[in-house]
Amino acid sequence: MSIRHALLALLTEGSKYGLQLRQEFEGRTGEVWPLNVGQVYTTLQRLEREGLVESDERDGAQRRFRITAGGERELDTWLRTPPDATAPPRDELVIKVQVAVRMPGADVREILQVHRRRLVEEMQRYTRLKADADPEDIALGLVVDAELFRLESVVRWLDAADARLRRLPATPTTGTARSNRAKPAAGGPPESAPAREEARR
Repeated sequence: MSIRHALLALLTEGSKYGLQLRQEFEGRTGEVWPLNVGQVYTTLQRLEREGLVESDERDGAQRRFRITAGGERELDTWLRTPPDATAPPRDELVIKVQVAVRMPGADVREILQVHRRRLVEEMQRYTRLKADADPEDIALGLVVDAELFRLESVVRWLDAADARLRRLPATPTTGTARSNRAKPAAGGPPESAPAREEARR
């Protein structure tokens, strides 16, 4: 997420101290995204150099920061610019499963279940957070809903991956996925033409 734009948004409400910005950011997101105070001041200094915020003349941590007209334009542009969805992100979990599928002796389905259990626990935590939250706390509600939908989509992907592996006959090396040279079991999914050609060699 964009910390710089989140800070700019908070400053549209009025001038604030750096520590105050950190507390308000975490409070409004239910501490879902913890923010280091050093990161806040580093970001504010960068925004000040770019002319997007300004501060009073006092030194140290007690300086109050204000958004500038340039900062307001920057924030408005960011809000109206759709995120780049042309290339899929390098998802660490997807990469782990891809690696495990190729590893001799790896129990890929057990690995899937380990991650699935952890994600379900996180969903339960967010569900409790949502139940305990003030219904009028719109900002927190939006964050929690987004995380629940995101986690649910990952769990669904793990279920789909598990179902895909179930359809493949076991091999002595992986216990989950067959070799590229293996012939399909009776009634199993047909191999592609390149796979059949490879099997004849």
